[in-house]
Amino acid sequence: MKNTRALNSCYGIPGRLVFKQGDVGLVSAEITNGFATGRIYLQGGHVTHFQPRGHKPLLWVSDRSMYEPGKAIRGGIPICWPWFGDHPSDSKKPAHGFVRTSPWEVLGSGETEYQETFIRLGLSENRNSLVIWPHSFSLELMALFGKRFSLSLFITNSGERSFTFTGALHSYFYVADSGRIRIFGLEGKEYFDKVDGLRRKKQEGPVVMDKETDRIYLKTSEECLIEDPLMPRTLSIHKKGSNTTVVWNPGAEKSGKMPDMEQNGYRSMVCVETANAADDAITLAPGETHLIAADFGIAP
Repeated sequence: MKNTRALNSCYGIPGRLVFKQGDVGLVSAEITNGFATGRIYLQGGHVTHFQPRGHKPLLWVSDRSMYEPGKAIRGGIPICWPWFGDHPSDSKKPAHGFVRTSPWEVLGSGETEYQETFIRLGLSENRNSLVIWPHSFSLELMALFGKRFSLSLFITNSGERSFTFTGALHSYFYVADSGRIRIFGLEGKEYFDKVDGLRRKKQEGPVVMDKETDRIYLKTSEECLIEDPLMPRTLSIHKKGSNTTVVWNPGAEKSGKMPDMEQNGYRSMVCVETANAADDAITLAPGETHLIAADFGIAP
């Protein structure tokens, strides 16, 4: 990995994008433009901040997050890949895969014709990843900071045999009170309820958060809306390359047991995740690419 001086020389944009190094060594790109401010860490390709001008942040990050090499950050948008949740056959392997704690390389940066700021990061197999997951791959991440925020992950099979994966853009959204929000766009969809032994159920009306919630919604491609009456605002979420949506909130009991989440942290966040999970596992033949992408912002 290049040091911040080299990164700023090669990829920095004066007044728009600057690389900084934290106290424990994690490097982030700090974005400031006419639309918003933002932050993305090179470890994990992990976006932790997006705030449109004149508004509160859209992403939630725990005050107890560990910004340490090899440790996952609690909040923002972790990238879960090449499996979602626990490994299907080996509980000793890291939950949600290994890329969210892997060091990514900067591939490029710039501005669009509309003065939005973007950064491109890349990751491919290495000696450590092949021990955990024996496949060759190439990932390219594109983060675009404008009036809205978009995150695109291009997944390419660069090996000589097919592989199957699951994953998610595990987005944590900041809300005033998770018990008062309503999530629209999943009405009538079937889901696996992970809090109730993976029973298959059907969503009636908007999703509400009155207790611990952990659901994988199936056959979803429509826009989701997070209606937050106390903020007050409504967030809109669009996606591509994803046919499952994960909705998660740990609730009071589980939140209190998580070392990287404050006691009442669950009250100010909700995860609405763009996913390839459960029945939506993706198989790529050699040379094939899959795009999974999320785009979100404040609804008019």
